[in-house]
Amino acid sequence: MPKLTARPIGSGPSGRERVFADDRGRLWNAAYAGEAIVFTCVSDGRESGRAIALTDGELTGDVGDEELRIWLGSAPRIGRLT
Repeated sequence: MPKLTARPIGSGPSGRERVFADDRGRLWNAAYAGEAIVFTCVSDGRESGRAIALTDGELTGDVGDEELRIWLGSAPRIGRLT
């Protein structure tokens, strides 16, 4: 399985990682990893990580917190394959 290297979010692959709060006040880290954004809950380790595939067109310009919240809500949980 290939190892994901987290790259920052912003203007495509050259942006930065972001920490933002969800609707419940939990802090999440959003990291651009190739063609996906990987979400990791910083404030509650019991929360499953999530990931969503995005195109370069969706990552143009600065991504706001509200857009990250929408993507987080759409992202499926990362779990074990059984």
